[in-house]
Amino acid sequence: MTSQYIAAIDQGTTSSRCMIFDHDGRVVGTGQREHEQILPRAGWVEHDAETLWRNTSAVIGEALEATGLGAADIAAVGITNQRETTVVWDRKTGKPVYNAIVWQDTRTDRICEELAGEHGASRYQKTTGLPLSTYFAGPKARWILDNVEGARQRAEAGELCFGTVDSWVLWNLTGGKAHVTDVTNASRTMLMDLRTLQWDKQICADFGIPTSMLPEIRSSSEVYGEIVDGPLAGVSVAGILGDQQAATFGQACLSPGEAKNTYGTGNFLLLNTGTTPVASEHGLLTTVCYRIGEADAVYALEGSVAVTGSLVQWLRDNLGLISDADEVEPLALTVEDNGGAYFVPAFSGLFAPRWRPDARGAIVGLTRFVNKGHLARAALEATAFQTREVIEAMNADSDVDLTTLKVDGGMVVNETLMQFQSDILDVPVVRPVVNETTALGAAYAAGLAVGYWASEDDIRNNWAEDKRWQPQMAAQERARRFGEWNKAVERTYDWASTDSGST
Repeated sequence: MTSQYIAAIDQGTTSSRCMIFDHDGRVVGTGQREHEQILPRAGWVEHDAETLWRNTSAVIGEALEATGLGAADIAAVGITNQRETTVVWDRKTGKPVYNAIVWQDTRTDRICEELAGEHGASRYQKTTGLPLSTYFAGPKARWILDNVEGARQRAEAGELCFGTVDSWVLWNLTGGKAHVTDVTNASRTMLMDLRTLQWDKQICADFGIPTSMLPEIRSSSEVYGEIVDGPLAGVSVAGILGDQQAATFGQACLSPGEAKNTYGTGNFLLLNTGTTPVASEHGLLTTVCYRIGEADAVYALEGSVAVTGSLVQWLRDNLGLISDADEVEPLALTVEDNGGAYFVPAFSGLFAPRWRPDARGAIVGLTRFVNKGHLARAALEATAFQTREVIEAMNADSDVDLTTLKVDGGMVVNETLMQFQSDILDVPVVRPVVNETTALGAAYAAGLAVGYWASEDDIRNNWAEDKRWQPQMAAQERARRFGEWNKAVERTYDWASTDSGST
């Protein structure tokens, strides 16, 4: 084989990256660019879709330049992406009709209430695995059709394309030849039947979304088309996985009962449940984990936490408490504990397992003793507390207690957070050697499709442990802190009214 590497495009919530991996799953080169978070109103979060594509195109060139590699060295390209973020664009011109509406955006609250009607938020959950929530892509597409002048008429005439960001990136890479998504991203729209892995026509009709604008649903690992321009022209795009499913794949959680937690903009815990979808009774989502070629789809239970790493960004950008995200750990270490302060970052309501769109952020337990070090520590601890809530729900749904937590994502370099996570869970926390498991998972999916890796055993063999944290906190102290956290969370309820549609 002359092509010795696999490239992965990771289009995330805050930045776009291209990473190049060798056969051992090691990073050999990378390019990365951040993009603007557009916040037009309270609760609204948007991205400029054309900027996302320009940055994606640029980082491909940067990664290749950093390594001295060219198209002949790359066996295939995989895509991973922020999942529920929604783009609608003109089929002929390729121009978006509106900014991309980001997964954190809450403007579709009234649409979700309308769709729920007398049935409640679980109206479509048996079919889709998802409760009606502003989180998912279907309501966002409906909002664009309802609120952008002429959009509905153009959609019904077949002139518009809808997609999550994977579809948008692939469409541009292939020069408009491939309007495709994979089963993992499709499972985050609220429009796909989990069992048939096809668009549900009745749900699409209920949402008012013409099926003509939807991408074709394919597996997570197959050739979708060739890149038509740029330094990777002629290379096949052969893998697509939503970012959290990609991280699960990259962490080699390939057997039922294996789980990982990704610490990024938000936190996302996925538990592989095998080839049968498992309905949650404790506030989790049922989602497609991955599908390799013609093999049966593998499913997962997921707990999604909206705000974790983005809380550190908020401390930096909104409060000026730190000037760089890396400063949050040294600041937290200036104090011994949180000083009695608890930070509940319900900026977009609360996701799993509480699902309270009416909640809003709060800092409670403040006294004159509390300083910025305590607030930094409380922000880190909020990530660990929210993770424990999700894991307790997952244990209840699966009837299996988690014995070890595999972790990845940008925040796992924060050793103070990782130790506190182990303490508050009372289980070991394990970080892999290759921390960039999201991009790695997309690379694995693409490489399997073209024979670069022979089987999933290669993925298992590549995984290696870097560091393990063991719990050190006394049981009584653990119970006290988690009890106080729960009191803090309950203070955030019933704050936002959904009447305005903008909070």
